[in-house]
Amino acid sequence: MVKAAFFDIDGTLLSFRTHKVSAGTVEAFEALHRQGIRTFISSGRPKVLIPEMPLAFDGYVTMNGGYCFSGDKVLLRNPIPQEETDRWLRYAMDKGLCTMIFTEDAMYINRLDDPVANAIRDQLEFTMPPQLDTTLMLGRETYQIITVMPAEKDAEVAVMLPHCRLPRWHPEFSDLVNRENSKASGIEAILRHFGLERSECIAFGDGGNDIEMLEYCGIGVAMGNADEEVQWHADYVTTSVDEEGILHALKALKVI
Repeated sequence: MVKAAFFDIDGTLLSFRTHKVSAGTVEAFEALHRQGIRTFISSGRPKVLIPEMPLAFDGYVTMNGGYCFSGDKVLLRNPIPQEETDRWLRYAMDKGLCTMIFTEDAMYINRLDDPVANAIRDQLEFTMPPQLDTTLMLGRETYQIITVMPAEKDAEVAVMLPHCRLPRWHPEFSDLVNRENSKASGIEAILRHFGLERSECIAFGDGGNDIEMLEYCGIGVAMGNADEEVQWHADYVTTSVDEEGILHALKALKVI
């Protein structure tokens, strides 16, 4: 029996085309709540980038499991080791790379003129963070970093930052997080707080950073717009975010 549902934001709750929550998703959430099923965000976004939505959530997994909370209670916080954050920033300075860092309650970027960074802004439809010289980012407790670099650099960075991992969901940039963090580890903290079992959960996602949670939860649902690899890791593949994928799956699986 499903008692909790976890949702990625971009490409799952929000369409990349409209940047809005569909009427069918609102209907799905209303049905979930009528049945007493708790609903949660599970996203790579930090708290400051979670948009207002016509939906209610019992808790949040943010920054790929680095920072999780319910109401005013922080359930998990696991930043990147400070020496590795600073090592990345010095590498970015040396290579002239654009980067963003996410702290508990803020985000910063070192270059506002980077075309890839602006493409991220346009894809996710958010206001760009304040520009800060890379040297001024050093020493800040950081939970997630966006690395603007091609995928062929991932192996080099992985060796340089042994306590981190790069859950890449775009060919031109990647998230950089503590290697212990994932959406699955964040969900585990949420379940522990609410006294729930992973077998009682359903998860919805579309990106590479959703694979761990799709495998962790009792039922993992990949959106129809997800890449083939993500779909392969899911228990069920639904229609796309623009074709009421959440509502379709919940009805097909007889959750609502």
